[in-house]
This record gives sequence, C-alpha cells and structure tokens, in this order.
Amino acid sequence: MDLDLDTGKLIVFIAGFGFFLALEHFASAHPQIQPKIYRLGVHGTIAGINTVLVRVLTFVPMLAWLVYVEQQGWGIARWLGLTGWLEFVISMIVLDAFDYFWHRANHRVSFLWRFHKAHHSDTEMDVTTALRFHPGELLLSALAKASWVLIWGPSAIAWFLFEAMVSLCAQGHHSNWDLPDAIEARLNPIIVTPRFHATHHLVLRQYGDANFSTIFSIWDKLFRTEAARLKGAEILACQFGLPDDRARSMSLINWLSEPMKQSNLQLSRSLRTPKG
Repeated sequence: MDLDLDTGKLIVFIAGFGFFLALEHFASAHPQIQPKIYRLGVHGTIAGINTVLVRVLTFVPMLAWLVYVEQQGWGIARWLGLTGWLEFVISMIVLDAFDYFWHRANHRVSFLWRFHKAHHSDTEMDVTTALRFHPGELLLSALAKASWVLIWGPSAIAWFLFEAMVSLCAQGHHSNWDLPDAIEARLNPIIVTPRFHATHHLVLRQYGDANFSTIFSIWDKLFRTEAARLKGAEILACQFGLPDDRARSMSLINWLSEPMKQSNLQLSRSLRTPKG
C-alpha cells in the first residue's frame, strides 16, 4: 500500500506539472524574459538534486515514523477516534494550518530564512518556481513534519493525500496564469490562488512577508497576515524575487550557497513601504 500511495503522489505531481506548464504556455499572466527551456533545465536540476537527497535521507525514516506513530495510536486524531473521510478532511485542514505556521516561521526566523530565501530569489515566477527549494530547507521541513505527525497522528493515507495536495497546489499557485477578477474574488477568500501567491513573491516585503497559506487562504485572514489585495495589472508593475543578487538568480552555485550569505531578512524588511 505504501508503494501505491507513493506512486499515486508521483502521478499527481507529474500530471499537475504538465497541466500547469501547458496552461501557462497558452494563457500566461505576465511576460517572462528567461526562456522556458532554460528555467526548466535549472529548476529541473534543482528538483533532481533534492529528490535524491530526500529519498536517501528522509523518505524511509519519515515513512517508518508515520507508521510507528499510527501503530502506537499517538496524536490528536487517534485520540479523537477520527477515521475514514472525516479524518482525511480534518487532517487536510489541520496539517495545512501547521504548514502555514511553518512557512511563516521561515520568514520570521533568520536561520530558517537563510534557506527559504533560495526559493524567493527567483526573479521570475512560473510552475518551475515550485521546484526551487534549498535542500537544507527540505531537511529542516522533514523535521518539522515529523513533529506534525506526532502531534496530530494522521493516517498514512491522509498524510500522502495532504502531501499530494500541497504539491499540486504549489504548482498551481506558482504558475504564470491568472483567474478572471470575478472568479478570483470568489476563490481568494477560501483557497490560495495564483494571484494571492504571486503577491507573496514580490520584492516589496509588505507583500513578500505576507500570504503564507498553501492550500486554504483562511489562515492569513485568521491570523492577520494577508497582504493588501492587488489586481493582476498591479502585480505586473512589480518585480518578483529579492533585491540582492538578482543577476545571479539562476546560478546553481548561487542557489546552493544562499544560506552562507549574510541574511538579507532585515534588508528585505527595510524595503517595506506604507500600504496604499
């Protein structure tokens, strides 16, 4: 069953990536300077490196931990006796809340930001940006997720469904496309849309240090971290990424060495401007 779940997650990833790659090709929201094939090559290499490291260092221990916690009956979900679809739905909501706080911590804690800014250093934004993470962040994230498993105690099926949904949503809201204003207005208060997350990747930190949600946007509203909403045209007038080393944003050496640079967390925050 574990192999089937893992294979299913891979199928969701490949299908989602292909779908959003095609979608942004035919209905892109903003022009891009870097050739798509170049971005696919660089970010595909990053994804390959990360996949090998995660498989070797964290996949088996995480799976064993997940099964062990479930067998021991640990976690709030087990204590509440949640099973079936109810457990799947509630686990999705609770784990997404954990993910919100983890993402927020990656922006607020200087040590974590050193790794996370490798993701934000991309000066353009498309579905390949969803592949751009520093391996150090993924290893730290694995430790954080191990604590989520202990606290909540999701079933293996619920956990893999959550992981697959996070992957699919990340591809969708990093992609270079936009929803019509009428649909955006209805979906934005509930789920993370491409426009909602594009705001999170802007250079201006009044936006970049906000909108931390991954699946459900309710967390930013509930905890008052939602940025002022921008229209598609307003996002087009802004820059993506970080203010420093923009010319080297696609350098693999620059990406890998990002945590060793002096943290630009304070520099980035100094670029805040009053909300209009």
